[in-house]
Order: sequence, then C-alpha cells, then structure tokens
Amino acid sequence: MAPTSAKSNDAKAAARAAAQARIRAASARHRSPEDWARAIAAGDRDALSQGITLVESRSAQDRPLAEALLAAALALPQSTVASARIGITGIPGVGKSTFIERLGQTLIAAGHRVAVLAVDPTSQRSHGSLLGDKTRMEHLVREPDAFVRPSPASDALGGVNRATSEAMVLCELAGFDRILVETVGVGQSETAVRQMTDIFMLLLISGAGDDLQGIKRGIMEMADLVVINKADGPLVHAAEQTAKECTGALHLMPPHPHGEPVEVLLASGLEGHGLDAVIAQLARLQAAFEASGWWAAQRTDQLQQRFDALVRDRVLEVALGRDGAQSLWQRLQTEVLHRQISPYAAARIFVNNVDSSK
Repeated sequence: MAPTSAKSNDAKAAARAAAQARIRAASARHRSPEDWARAIAAGDRDALSQGITLVESRSAQDRPLAEALLAAALALPQSTVASARIGITGIPGVGKSTFIERLGQTLIAAGHRVAVLAVDPTSQRSHGSLLGDKTRMEHLVREPDAFVRPSPASDALGGVNRATSEAMVLCELAGFDRILVETVGVGQSETAVRQMTDIFMLLLISGAGDDLQGIKRGIMEMADLVVINKADGPLVHAAEQTAKECTGALHLMPPHPHGEPVEVLLASGLEGHGLDAVIAQLARLQAAFEASGWWAAQRTDQLQQRFDALVRDRVLEVALGRDGAQSLWQRLQTEVLHRQISPYAAARIFVNNVDSSK
C-alpha cells in the first residue's frame, strides 16, 4: 500500500474512532435518550453536535440509540418550534457559502436563530470530504444564535447527507427557527433537498453561460425563489440582464403547484445588498404557503417520503443479512459491472433468492 494511501486510511480510522468516542461520551453523560433530548432543547450545543454525529453514524450498533433520541426529540413540545427549512442550491462558484453566511447574519439581526447544514462534496474515489464550511463561514460561527454543521454528502441523492432530515429535527428541537440546507450543487438531481425543505432557493450568477449556466429545467421548475448573486460593482448590469433572461425562462415553464409566482431577485452575498428583499420574499412565501395549506401538506409529504425511504433501507439491510446474500450481492454486482448480466436480470435473481430463503 502506498504511504499516502496508508496515511489516508489511518486518518479516516482516527476520524471514525473520534466520532464514536463523542457518541459514547454523550451517551454516558446523558443517561437516557430523553435526558439527551432535553439537554438539546435546553441549548446544550455539545449535546446537539453529538446528537447529529449519532444520527449520521452508519454503524448498526448506533441505530437503536439514534432512533430513541429522535423519538424523544419528537415527543417534546419544544420540537414544534415554528421553523422554516430553506434549501439553497447553485453551481460551484455561485458563492453559496458567502451568500449563506451573510444571509444568516441578516436573519439573526432580524431576531431569528439560524442553523446551517452545509453538505460538502464527498470524493467517490477516496470517500473523503472537504468539510470546510466552518472555515468559509468564520463570522457566522461566532454568532451565539447560529449553528453551522458541515456534513459529508456521501452517496446521498442530490448531494444531501442521508441524515440531513434527522439533523433538522434536532436543530429545531434546539430552537433554531431558520434551517438553511446548502447542497453540493454539481448538476445532480436536487429532488432530495426539495423534498425535505419548505422553500427551495436557486442561486445564479451572471456571465456563466448563455444557457442559464447549464441549470437543468427540472431544478428551475422546483425553485420557489431565484436569486442572482454577486450583483455588485461592475457586475450589476450583467446581473440585471441575467435576471430578465431568467424571468423570461420561468414564464415558459408550467406554474408551480403551490400557485405562487417565482420571483427573481438581485443580491450580493459579499456586500449584503438585496438580502432584506430576499428575507422579505421568504416571509411572504411562508405566509402564503401556510394560508393555502401548502406548508402543512409539504411537511406531511416529507414524513411519508422519509417513512418510505427508511422502509426501503431496512428491507435491503434485512435482505443482505440473510445467509449467502452478501456474497450473491457482490457476485451480481461484479457481473453487472462486467456486462455479463443486465441489471434487471441481476435484481430479479437477488430478489427471488431472498424471497425463496424465508
């Protein structure tokens, strides 16, 4: 094994050990999931951080405690804080981190408590993640009413960590009423973040291409609000032109199911221009969604979708736990990769094998 690879593996093992140590320490200090949940609700930031580490854990031995903690969190009255979950996406270079930091500071100045769940890209080769948002948001992390949590995207759809929805539950329990979820924004489907948030914001910039920077039509159709970022200095005129083009493109798309028009606003995360208008539009959308019932309907759909996803995950886990299932799974994967069998036939063989081994 190459020295660099060995060091990388050692670092990963150390990180995993540290995470497990934090979970064990939290478990030891809080004698029950109920006590742990109450500590989070009382504003214990260590308890919140350790709780998110727990729900992000892929270890099967951590799952019972994680589920008990989430159940305890949902049972507490504090978990019903009137929060808004806001998904924010955009291509790399659009200035998401700078925009989110300044937006968070502006929200705090307006009396809100802000949690940022910033999902960093994970390498498909090394499975490593930059996890640099606390560095990029160095001013926001100093705010007493802010909580910034970087998490690896792992293999979750749309660059959203698989435990992001659970992390939001814990942040809401801690009293954060504005949850900002930053996605990777690398052209993947953003359906995942749309399905777990109340309002979906798309950031664009001027001068990144004539086809609206390659943004997929589907992402445009999901956006509740579009913000042209970096509208400052000599870029203001170009940003105004991009806003006009974007508005024209939105008029050609079918109306949103919630019936509200999608506004296109100009802002500067660097200088702070236009953020009050963005916050005002977020408030208008929330009021309109609540009045029409769309807000409550989305939350209900999110619970159903989470239930469905958890069932699928558990069913696959149980199936892989049967005698010989792991070896069959790996063999079929290899055959699919080498085009020795179609993925459809491989899936049928695996499912039939599991079904016949009852």
